[in-house]
Amino acid sequence: MSRSAHPAGPRHADVLPEGHYSAPPTDLNALDPKVWAQTVDRDADGVVTVGGMTVTQLAEEYGTPAYVLDEADFRSRARAWRTAFGADADVFYAGKAFLSRAVVRWLDEEGLNLDVCSGGELATALAAGMPADRIAFHGNNKSPEEIERAVRAGVGRIVLDSFQEIVRVAHTAQSLGGRQRVQIRITVGVEAHTHEFIATAHEDQKFGIPLAGGQAAEAVRRALQLDGVEVIGIHSHIGSQIFDMSGFEVAAHRVVGLLKDIRDEHGVELPEIDLGGGLGIAYTSDDDPREPHEIAKALTEIVTRECEGAQLRTPRISVEPGRAIVGPTAFTLYEVGTVKPLDGLRTYVSVDGGMSDNIRTALYDAEYSVALVSRTSDAEPMLVRVVGKHCESGDIVVKDAFLPGDLAPGDLIAVPATGAYCRSMASNYNHVLRPPVVAVRDGAARVIVRRETEEDLLRLDVG
Repeated sequence: MSRSAHPAGPRHADVLPEGHYSAPPTDLNALDPKVWAQTVDRDADGVVTVGGMTVTQLAEEYGTPAYVLDEADFRSRARAWRTAFGADADVFYAGKAFLSRAVVRWLDEEGLNLDVCSGGELATALAAGMPADRIAFHGNNKSPEEIERAVRAGVGRIVLDSFQEIVRVAHTAQSLGGRQRVQIRITVGVEAHTHEFIATAHEDQKFGIPLAGGQAAEAVRRALQLDGVEVIGIHSHIGSQIFDMSGFEVAAHRVVGLLKDIRDEHGVELPEIDLGGGLGIAYTSDDDPREPHEIAKALTEIVTRECEGAQLRTPRISVEPGRAIVGPTAFTLYEVGTVKPLDGLRTYVSVDGGMSDNIRTALYDAEYSVALVSRTSDAEPMLVRVVGKHCESGDIVVKDAFLPGDLAPGDLIAVPATGAYCRSMASNYNHVLRPPVVAVRDGAARVIVRRETEEDLLRLDVG
């Protein structure tokens, strides 16, 4: 089997991605609490339960594939973030990770704010009753219609991403007889992912206004001169799936330097600093994410220290966890369709979903865990690749993992930590129907996003 590069990437021809698997776990029936939602366990018969319901019950009632969300876990994580940062900071849940009207109501009840980045996300937030003044509106190319809707609704802040948006938002707010609170998103030259960060020359991206060359300072200067906007702070986002806080330290140093320059030049001390999101979760047992209280303590100390050094008042801190809240709260439940051993390589396990319900493996080379959940097994472990039903060789859900050697068609398996970006990025590739999201709590389950039907697909096809 060729391992050489292919011009169209590893999902074409006979090229397979390299395996990065480790030794099989000592107990295939164990469920690592770092990876699974808080109420997930096995009952006396070895069937996995969540929120007091078995996966076999859920599969029978709601079908597979299905996203199964532990509501108590979601609420607990939201509460932990709110508690960790306290009353002197703001926590904005990043709706792009996963958003529905039920989730919006949970956030409201748990005291979190909401970050949206499209007109559709804003519509969902408003339809579910989230107070507009607790909504932040992001995006690198907000349409005039989206800007007007946000201003009319009275969103608490709009994050400005370009010189053009400064003018657009100011003009819209002034024409409507108001003044819109805004933050300026800047690019600080720091890119952080997981355990690594790059602290130089990362201005080459579509988001934000570069700090380099004085562009960010010029953006703030222009915004301060416009009657239609009130500049309340600076926004910075440095990456995704971050475990190491070093990148935040460099970013905070550069943001505070800009705040000092603004004070010295304009006599204004901006009251807020938003450090973005990107905090990591455990997709496998090898991942070691920090707890919210650790993150809050570290970020607060970093900003306070930098401001003291610059002789600035410490601004109010905002953060935007999305994946860190919803990611671990859900798993995707699949039924095994075929089991295909390839001598000397691995066994391919095909399930009834695939890249249409989880594109992250194909798109980002993301790693996931997987477990047999409809029973336990004492069979020897076998190396597997969990794949979907799509007409695409890159239709991989879990690249390399171990499942029991007696796995058979009809078994239920589950992939944990799929609460973030799986349903949000789901598609109808091959006209496959998107799965439902089923929330489970205290022995009861309810659909919060229903399964698509063929009628849904055909309704959009005007023929």
